[in-house]
Order: sequence, then C-alpha cells, then structure tokens
Amino acid sequence: MDEFLNEPGLQITLILISLPIIFALILILIKVNRMISNTLKKRELKRIYKHLESLPPQEVTALEERKKELEFQLSGNELSLNKNVKDPRGLVDQANEIHDIRFLQSKRKESGKISVPEDEKKLILWFLGCAVFWLFMGTTVGEYLGIKFVAPDSDHLSWLSFGRLRPVHTNMVFWGWASMAMLGFSYYVVPRVGNTKVFNLKIGYWSLILMNSAVFLGSICLMAGINNSGGEYREYIWPVMILFAIGIMISIYNHLKTIEFRKTEDIYVSNWYVVSAMMYVVVILFVAYLPFWQDGLGETITQGYFMHQGVGMWFMFFNLGLMYYFLPQELNSPVYSYSLSILAFWTQILFYTLIGTHHFIFSAIPWWMQTVAIVASVGMVIPVAAGSVNFMMTIRGSWHRLKLSYVLPFYVVSVIFYFTGSMQGTAEAFRTTNLLWHFTDFTVAHSHLTMYGIITFMLWSFTYTLVPRLTSHEPPSLTVGLHFWMALIGVLVYTISLMIGSTEKGILWMDKKPFLEGVIKMFPFWLWRAIGGTMMWISHIIFAYNFYRMICPRKEIRIPETPSEILDIIHTQQNKAL
Repeated sequence: MDEFLNEPGLQITLILISLPIIFALILILIKVNRMISNTLKKRELKRIYKHLESLPPQEVTALEERKKELEFQLSGNELSLNKNVKDPRGLVDQANEIHDIRFLQSKRKESGKISVPEDEKKLILWFLGCAVFWLFMGTTVGEYLGIKFVAPDSDHLSWLSFGRLRPVHTNMVFWGWASMAMLGFSYYVVPRVGNTKVFNLKIGYWSLILMNSAVFLGSICLMAGINNSGGEYREYIWPVMILFAIGIMISIYNHLKTIEFRKTEDIYVSNWYVVSAMMYVVVILFVAYLPFWQDGLGETITQGYFMHQGVGMWFMFFNLGLMYYFLPQELNSPVYSYSLSILAFWTQILFYTLIGTHHFIFSAIPWWMQTVAIVASVGMVIPVAAGSVNFMMTIRGSWHRLKLSYVLPFYVVSVIFYFTGSMQGTAEAFRTTNLLWHFTDFTVAHSHLTMYGIITFMLWSFTYTLVPRLTSHEPPSLTVGLHFWMALIGVLVYTISLMIGSTEKGILWMDKKPFLEGVIKMFPFWLWRAIGGTMMWISHIIFAYNFYRMICPRKEIRIPETPSEILDIIHTQQNKAL
C-alpha cells in the first residue's frame, strides 16, 4: 500500500482531484456563510417589520420630511436668470451625470431577456451544462498530461499512461465540450432565424443522452486500453461512436423539420452552415469507421480526411454559422456582407475537403495527391479572408464598446485567431515548412491555436451572449475578465513556447543531430507549456463558476437603511391591512 501511495503519478492525480474538491469546499463555506448571514438579516428584517407596524405617526411624518430633504435637487438656474436655454446648433448632446468611480471601468449590462419557450430554454441549458462539465473533465486530463511532459516518470500505472490519457483528453473536448455546446446553440439559432419553434424537443433530449453516453463510455474504454487501434481523434470503438452519430442524425432530422416549418421565406446563412456541418460530420464518421479502405495507404489517406474534415467541416463550419447569428445579435447590427458569407461557405466546401493529406507530405501517398492538398491549403485563404473581413467589418463602428463589454473581447480574439491560425495552417502545408515543423510539437501548438483560440473562444462568446438573455442573470464582470485574461495569456504562453521550441527541434533534426538532443532542447519549453496549460485550466474553473452564476444567481437580502426604503415597507404594510 505504501509503495502504491508513493507513486508520483498517483500523488499528482490526487492533487488534481483535490483542487476542484478544495474549490468546492471553499464554495460550500462561502455558501454556509451566506446562509448564516441571510438568516441573521431575515431576523433583523423581521424585527424591523414588527417595529414599523407600531411606528408612531409623528415618526412617519418625520421620515417623509427627511425623504423630501434627501430627494431635493437644485434647479440649475439659481445663479442665473430663469430663462430657457436653447441649443440651435446641437452642440450639446447626451449630457449625462457620471456616478461611477472613474478609475474602475464599468461594463455594460446585456440587453433584456429574450422570449424563448421555457421547454426550449431548458434543453439549451442542459446541452451547455453538459458541455461545461466535459470541458472541465477533458482539460483536467490535459493538465495532467502537461505535467507528465515535465515529470515523465511521474507514474507507472497503465490507466494513467500517456498513450491512453491523451485520446481521453482530445475526445472529451472534441465530442463532449465543443460538439455538445455547438448543438445546444443550434437548438436556439435554427428556430430563431425561422421565427418558429423546435420541431420535437424529445429528439433533442435523445441526442443529449446519446452524445453523453458516447463520451462517457468512450473515455472508460480508452482508459481500459480498448480503442480503435490508432487514428487520431477516432480512437473510440465503433459501437461507442455510432451512439454519437445517431445523436447527430436525429438532430439533423429535427433541424430540417424545424426549417421546413419556418415562417420566413429565406433560409438565413447560419442554418446553411449548421445543417451542412451536421451532415458532413455523419459522412465523415461513416467514412472513417467503415472497414473497406482501412488497409495500408488507404487507412492513412482516410485518417487525413477524417482528421481535417472533423476540424474544418464540423467544428469550424458549425461555429462560423453560429458566429453569423450571435455576432450581429451582440452588436445589434446586421452582418456586413451576406455575399461574403456565401462566398466563404462554398469556397470552404471546395478547398477544405481536399487538404487532409497535407499532414503526410513526403510519405508514400502519391505525390500528386500531396500537391493537391498543398494547393487547396493555399485556396483556403479565400474563405478565411472573406470570413475574417466580414466579421471585422461587422464590428466596425463598435470598437469603442470593447472597453464597455465583457463579451466583445471574446469575439474579437476568436476572429483574430481565426485568421492567424488558419493562415498558419496554410503556411505549414508547404513542403519546406512541413519538413521543418511536422512531427514536432508545432502541430500541437497549431491545433490548440485553432481548436482553443478559435472554436473555444467563439463558444465562450456565444455563451456570454445567450445565457444572460435566457435567464436574465449576468455573470460577475470581474470573474468574466479574469476568465478572459487567464485563457488568453495561457493559450499564448502554451502555443508560442511550443512553436519556438519546435522550430529549434526541427532545425536539429534537419542537421541530423541525435534525437535525444531534441528532447533535451524541448524541456524548458514543455515547462512553459505546463504553465500555460495550467492557466487555461484555471480559467475553465472560473468559466464554470460564471456559468453557474448565470443560471443560479445569488439572492441578496437587503436591510432598509434610507427613509425611502423604510417608507416603502410602511406603505406596503398599510396596503395589506386595507
């Protein structure tokens, strides 16, 4: 038993498990403290109510006089003639009195509650709640993997081995966090743009159950050593993955029927992207798991196809559709160019479906196929530039709101990452750069720059836009800001350190230096990777707290202090007596 407890891997695991438990205990203590405080306030409030019931009339009169005194305001013309001031040239506009503390920037509150059927709202929040859970679980595994790069001998347990935990991490955040969040948002967007209701809510709940079952069973199988024998991002065995595919297919049917019964003539571009992405992911999964072409080079080509179509035609395509809805809603302005969105739609379908094999440059795959992938990667400049320009021009005229909104920075960062991360993918596709960077940690940095910097930041943007409008409850702006900066700085530390270290490692390999020299060279960069990953992981805990505050707000009990508040209670009691 002592030897088992002395395992560094087990100790690190226990520490990682204990951190959220400690966080939960702190929250429980805060909750208990608040309950005690509220109980004391209720007693005080009860005493005040009882005292006010027998308050003498002369004291009520004194309170009313004091209220008038406190509400007194100068008319503004005490030192001038009593004349009406005119402004014929319109020089004075929106003159407001500022009460905020000037060195603390106040954030703008979001617009009011959106009218959404209660049953649809519950379905959306269930999808988002499950997604937040899988984000925390998946990145906790990723945090432990980052630690193993710094302490590779930290454990010797099979279920904690890197080869088993790495696919647990990637599949949890792929199919658990991102996919469930996207589908949850689609159950809001698809009926809204058609001015109708969700066709069948039961189908939505079945999708939720099937997708959660796939992620849970798939994770258990991977940790037990049961997998699909290779193939990045398709490590789940087919009986598990078919649950996920069925969940998507029945939601496709649900969305198509919802669109069929729309009350608008046109189909808005968001629904083009959303439904197309869902159709693509089903095709991608069937191509990836059918056994007919899974031998030799066929398996390699299929892997390239699946890996890139999963990122580009499922996650990216879906999120772009959501972006065309939520960004204009957040800004309360129309999308800059509908034509650019359609151009980006068709050119992404044309080029992205051809680029899978650029991950296998200089392999045994036919040279012409590699060249087609490189040319298509260059072609991706068209949809990326069209989308980026469209988003930035939509934001045009609203840049001043960056300092007033806690949501808009998430949108801006995701658009910047969308352009830079996609252009980085194009640059990596060339044979010269592929020779330098491929098979190094540069690929890991690129995947986090896109899946985290683009997809996850977009999903956070949509969450902070939609959930307060559904529940009428705002998250604390301080913790939202903390979430933003921890996540942004964390992902930059993570990716930049790996890109620098991987470039140096690639140069060593090209100079035919020993492999071990490259491993030693990467050690300080892996340390920075762990530091950046830890910041990202902590930001997810803060995000989970913000999500909780948006759906379960804090209830405050106020003790009346001003004459106005005391008189309100007296008048309420008098009305009840009548």
